[in-house]
Amino acid sequence: MASKQDVEPHEGGFPSTPQLDEETPFRTMMANFDEAARRIGLDEQEYKILRKSDREIAVSVPVQMDDGSIQLFDGYRIQHNAGLGPFHGPLRVDGNLKITELRALAAWMTWKCALLGIPFGGAAGGIVADRANLSRAELERAVRRWTANLIGTIGPDRDVLTPEFADDADLMAWALDTLAGHTDGAANSAVSGKPPEMGGSANQEDAVARGLHVILRLASAHFGLGPAGGLSVVIQGAGVVGGNLARILHEEGHKVVGLSDVHVALHDPDGLDVPALLKHRFAHGRLPETVSGATAVTEEEFLRLPCDVLAPCAISMAVHSRNAEFIQARMILEGAHGPVSPRADKILVRREIPVVPDILANGGGAVLAYFEWIQNRTGYAWMEEVVAARLRRYMREAWDGVLEIQDEFDCTLRAATHIMAVRRVSEAEAARGVYA
Repeated sequence: MASKQDVEPHEGGFPSTPQLDEETPFRTMMANFDEAARRIGLDEQEYKILRKSDREIAVSVPVQMDDGSIQLFDGYRIQHNAGLGPFHGPLRVDGNLKITELRALAAWMTWKCALLGIPFGGAAGGIVADRANLSRAELERAVRRWTANLIGTIGPDRDVLTPEFADDADLMAWALDTLAGHTDGAANSAVSGKPPEMGGSANQEDAVARGLHVILRLASAHFGLGPAGGLSVVIQGAGVVGGNLARILHEEGHKVVGLSDVHVALHDPDGLDVPALLKHRFAHGRLPETVSGATAVTEEEFLRLPCDVLAPCAISMAVHSRNAEFIQARMILEGAHGPVSPRADKILVRREIPVVPDILANGGGAVLAYFEWIQNRTGYAWMEEVVAARLRRYMREAWDGVLEIQDEFDCTLRAATHIMAVRRVSEAEAARGVYA
């Protein structure tokens, strides 16, 4: 996983990631890994193993378009580390996809699973194709061909496929049907995030938001932000993660004072009418441009709104070195992957604004994928109440473990999460040994 740039050895005797000339998801992930490796004293050999992907697979994805022409897309599957168990990770379909982003996402999945006590390693796959330019039939053909090219790689004991977005159940259904048609055994447990009719778990659509909610309650109490039902929250992103988080918090009595999507950012210091906004978004595919009592602000202004909690749930690098000085939130809860850059992190630490990191805060989706895998393997579906209770337990136990690490190393929450994750994976690798 190392950059092709030359690297210099640091004090621990092994090479570190180069200086951050720009802020990218890959360099963000590597900077966090490097810090954890230094703090736990990872030796040079262990470091070399953990910083590179176990396997990187590139495939061609020929697709017959609706007009009869053939278009060739690039496809990938990055398998980062299998020290804790089978690989596990999402499929991303994006015309601007970069392989470095998949490397970052696969590693994040490794650390997230280790942190949450899930016996999976991290993986990430992708098809370099613009969804907006594909018909539904063309998207289906692309997913099926990508899956067929990876027969023998994806499987319940090898690599478990999961959606990048909770509303990608159709993609998972196509992948599962393709696998089932090419394999002799049952394929259900090779794919998570499926429609309920195909063995998908209860509560999967809002799993990430439910996990964020658990961590928010624990973190707000830990940092003394105020009563459990009286927080003011700004949420960037109104989709499956941000929208569901807004709904849950509104129902609990919190004030969602800011909510945005790719089209508009809305602010109301007295609290937005979240149900009405989400109803409009469901009907029209976007938030309304004007709302009674609310003000439309720029995205730059939106992130600077005064609030108790800022939850960036949309894009990576939303909070960076150029806006971190102006953040007015009392705490940041990361709902997206890598929404706070390493440079911004340092600024926020100096300003004493705590950040609850992504691999802990947004881990609910990974936990639900694991639950679905278990249910499919045993042929027994859990009731919604059971799924919800077990999700809360996993999130709470991870939070408690991170606080113990934070006390041990006297470090930030972000450092503690990565120390805990990297240490667990390195211990598993050491126990396994090297097979020749």
